[in-house]
Amino acid sequence: MTPRLSTIAPYLLAALFAGVVIGCVATNLASNAMMLLLDRSNVIPQESSIFTFEPYVINQGSSNYWLYGKDRHYYYHFTYRDAAPYVYIRVGNPCRGFDREDVRTWCNARAAGGR
Repeated sequence: MTPRLSTIAPYLLAALFAGVVIGCVATNLASNAMMLLLDRSNVIPQESSIFTFEPYVINQGSSNYWLYGKDRHYYYHFTYRDAAPYVYIRVGNPCRGFDREDVRTWCNARAAGGR
């Protein structure tokens, strides 16, 4: 006997809701979405995603945009320039004296495309 949709619908909705909650908790989705909603100057790097991008230095001024962020593959520095809003470098880069919180130590960083 096949169960009726009205019988299993509450379970399907509960499973969907649980999946969304787990997705928000297990990734950076919720915090990145909030960051994008609260400050329009924020961007998620094109090389990353809303799920994996993790800002680790935030501007402490009147705007709360990220200054430095990372994901599994790259470190990012927000430049706030239209021509190149951020620069990025591989996580396993060969830079001597590399400091992920000081863009001046980044060798061969690549500039992102403009907005």
